[in-house]
Formats: sequence, C-alpha cells, structure tokens
Amino acid sequence: MVTQEQRKRQLAREKFLRQQQRRTAARRKARVRNSVIASVLGVILVGSLALYTSGVMKDDDKATASAETTPSATPSKAPDPCEKAAPGKVETQTWKKEPAMSIDKSAKYTMSLATTCGEIDIALKASAAPHTVNSFDFLANKGFFDHTKCHRLTTNGIYVLQCGDPTGSGSGGPGYTIPDENLKDKSLKSNVYPAGTVAMANTGQAHTGGSQFFLVYQDSQLPPSYTPFGTISESGMKVLKKIAAAGESTGAGDGAPNATVVINKATVSKS
Repeated sequence: MVTQEQRKRQLAREKFLRQQQRRTAARRKARVRNSVIASVLGVILVGSLALYTSGVMKDDDKATASAETTPSATPSKAPDPCEKAAPGKVETQTWKKEPAMSIDKSAKYTMSLATTCGEIDIALKASAAPHTVNSFDFLANKGFFDHTKCHRLTTNGIYVLQCGDPTGSGSGGPGYTIPDENLKDKSLKSNVYPAGTVAMANTGQAHTGGSQFFLVYQDSQLPPSYTPFGTISESGMKVLKKIAAAGESTGAGDGAPNATVVINKATVSKS
C-alpha cells in the first residue's frame, strides 16, 4: 500500500519531469529560432555588402534604407536636347612629343566645335598661351577631336563641361604634355574661373595638360592651376547652358552629361 509520503514524492518527481520536458522543448525551440534568425541576418548582411561594394548603396542611403517599405520612383530624366552624332569614328592617334611651334603668336585664332548640341565658338588666346593654342591647332588639323564625346559634366561646386578625351574615359590624351601657361590671366580673380572660360584639364600636377579641356558655364571656384586659353562666344554659351540644364547621369553633381554631347568636327582658324 502506497503511503501518503510516497505519493507526495511520486507527484513531485512527475512534476519535476514535466518541468524538465518543458525546459528541453523550450531550449530546442530557441535553438531553431536563433538559427533561423542568424540565417536571415546572414542573407541581409551579404546582400547589403554586395550593394555597397557595387556602388548601389551610398553612405547617405544607409540611414534611410531600413525605413523604406516601398521602392521609390525613378526620377524622370530630362529629354536629350542634342541631335544624333554625325557618321564617323574616333581616330586614335598619339605622338611622342609636343608639336613644333607653327602658329603666329601675334595673330587671332578661333576654335569652332561643331557639336551635336550646337556650334560652340571659342576665341583663343594665342599670345598668352601659345603652346596650348599651337597644340590645339595641331590636334584639330589631325582630326583628333572629331567624333569624340564630352565625357564629364559637373553641376555642384564647379560648373564645367569637360571634353577632349578620345577614349571618353577621362584618362585619354595625345601622348604628350604641354606646359602650363597664362595662370595669372587678368580674368582669374579670387581663384574664380568666370563663366565663358575655356581652360586645360590636368592631373593635378604642374605641366601635365594634354588634350582634355573644360568649358565653364557658371563662375567656378578653382585654384589658378589650369591654363585659361579661350573665351566662349555668346551663342556658344547658350549651347553650353542647354547642355548643363539637362544635368548629369549620377545625380551627385559629377558624371557623364545626360545630353549626348559629341564633337562632330573641331576646327581652328586664323583670322
């Protein structure tokens, strides 16, 4: 016969076993839940890393990414204000040294850029920047600029359209460099390149100009390290501002112009 004390001990054991079973089941569920959470977090982390390293997710996007529950609408792109490029292809040519001086430094020269967006005429400063003007005269006569794209537009901080690279990558050139000139031009005041200026691009080091140049469509704060060698005509400025109004591809203020800017033909003329 089971005594009352034995019955109490039996009930206590059964209660203990039930508690142990519940605890074991709870631990099993927790392990499963934690492994699922870890797997999900791993997928999110890998996906986020892929987005970041590919440049899709920028630093400014991270703070708002988790709050977005619906995809944002793609901003509408302004219509291309330019025509189709003329038939032809870029002639990839390079030379080992700067061309010999052949221009008349006392004469007036004009460079005309027949672009897909309109004609841009530039009065060149032959006496103040003879090496630069001589190089452009040489390259234009060789057809170096023909059918090349203007590859860069900046719309924040500085306001320029950059052209003159036959590769369209920002790293191309004629194979030689020319010296910096005219860095104390009277038009450069308080480190500002005024709207209408045409100046040489360079690597940031002295005397590294090649064939790339930029056209300033709005006053731009820049150190006087870029040879100013021309001034854009009034009609040319209208074309340049039309290109700028179409914006650039990244939306960050520095990228390829949305307008398809191709120099169909570049001509340097002596007047």
